[in-house]
Formats: sequence, structure tokens, C-alpha cells
Amino acid sequence: MDKEFLVALVSMAGTIIGSFGGIVTSTKLTNFRLEKLEQKVDKHNRFAERMPVLEERLKVLNHRIEDLERGHCDENQ
Repeated sequence: MDKEFLVALVSMAGTIIGSFGGIVTSTKLTNFRLEKLEQKVDKHNRFAERMPVLEERLKVLNHRIEDLERGHCDENQ
């Protein structure tokens, strides 16, 4: 076997292994980032689900405060 041919085969094997390693590493990093983003989205969605409940409770509390204020004003007059 010629030395040049052997060097070419070793170079080709190194290039293939290096490229494959880079692709695997990049894929792992992308998957990690996607998982973190999904966690943030889930956290936001839970917050968004609770907001209408809080808004409804605030509305009820505001009505109760208004009723109490009206009752208190009626007693003073």
C-alpha cells in the first residue's frame, strides 16, 4: 500500500469521526436548549392558567369591598 493512500484513508477516517462527533454534540446541545425552553413555556402556561382565576377572585373581592363601604356609609348617614 502506498503511503499517500494510507495517509488519505487516515485523514478521511479522522474527518468522518470529527464531523460525526460535532453533529452529535450539536444535537445534544440543541435538545438541551429545547428542554429548557419547554420548561419555561410550561411555567408560563401554568401562570396563564391561574391568571383568570385570580382576576375572578379580585372581581369578587372588589364587589365585597364596595358592599362593605356602602354599608359603612349608610350607617354613618
